[in-house]
Amino acid sequence: MRLTRKVTAMALASCMVLSLAACGGSKPAETTAAPAAETTTAAPAAEATEPAKEEAETTAADVAATVEGKDPSEVKVGISIYQFADNFMTLYREELKKYLVEEIGVKEENISIMDGKNDQGEQMNQIRNFITQGYDVMIINLVQASSEPTVTEECHAAGIPVVYINREPEAEREQAWVDGGIKATYVGADARQSGTFQGEEIAELENKGDADGDGVVRYIMVQGDPENVDAQYRTEKSIEALTAAGVEVEELVKMRGDWDQTKGQEITANALSQHGAKIDVVFCNNDAMALGALQAIEAAGRKVNEDIYLVGVDALVEVVEHVMNGKMTGTVFNDYFGQAHTAADKAMDFVNGKDVDNVYMVDYVKVTPENAGEVLELIK
Repeated sequence: MRLTRKVTAMALASCMVLSLAACGGSKPAETTAAPAAETTTAAPAAEATEPAKEEAETTAADVAATVEGKDPSEVKVGISIYQFADNFMTLYREELKKYLVEEIGVKEENISIMDGKNDQGEQMNQIRNFITQGYDVMIINLVQASSEPTVTEECHAAGIPVVYINREPEAEREQAWVDGGIKATYVGADARQSGTFQGEEIAELENKGDADGDGVVRYIMVQGDPENVDAQYRTEKSIEALTAAGVEVEELVKMRGDWDQTKGQEITANALSQHGAKIDVVFCNNDAMALGALQAIEAAGRKVNEDIYLVGVDALVEVVEHVMNGKMTGTVFNDYFGQAHTAADKAMDFVNGKDVDNVYMVDYVKVTPENAGEVLELIK
């Protein structure tokens, strides 16, 4: 059986989840892509909000109290991010480094954060360099999830544990780690939940997303990478949630946007040119593409929440502000605080010989006009 453990999100996020159930650093990266090349270590993130800091302090105290092996200050952590230009992963890596240094006590000079530049060959070179240089543990955001067997095999042969983040390997592979006694784990969030939340945000509208009132919700789907499990689940589950609510749907366009704002703008602009007022809803697998879609919608003279609806995933600051002011219908908070903290904790557990499960999941949170202000306070 596949081992899983539900990880509780931070205090404020948990409160929001309960509230929703009852009702039914540094400044984050700009929406334009960051330069492909960057220094090998990320800049410190902005100070967390008080609820986040309180939980971080509690978690760090627990970690410090149970460390029996290597002094955290001496641990060498190798981190490879699939692409620094990704808005969400910028937030994630900054929080990851901040937590490792300020809460766990790893020396900043012992942390190397590399830009995979969306090139699997480049990332493999980085991983092999970490092995050669004798790093104690790796935290890897894979360029391609399909490369996991090779990465795991090479790290296992070198005796280096791996914490995979954000892009989940196949379930069979996660079970193989257990069966083979391999020190590897995955920390992420269940993308099926994020897709379901997107669909529910539309289904919970008074008109269920039928902007033109003709009885059918016609939509376009701006995907990330179709080979990525997050993109697959968000695409599938968002529409399943609509149909489960009794909504008749029709897909007009589904195109690959590679998580990129410019591509999101281009796909949406072309779709609007081709289908015009027929489009009721624009679904985007992430917020960067949703921001691009918003540009196209406004350029076409359409108005979100009046004659078209728009949802994304990640809860970037700009997007949450748009949800608050009515320029976007909704998004889904991908809790990078909880994920980054859990990834760091599990990396330290590996180093210190503690038991680590093969999968850890952190809950998503719907972001709607009703709770957008709370989410904004958490992430700013």
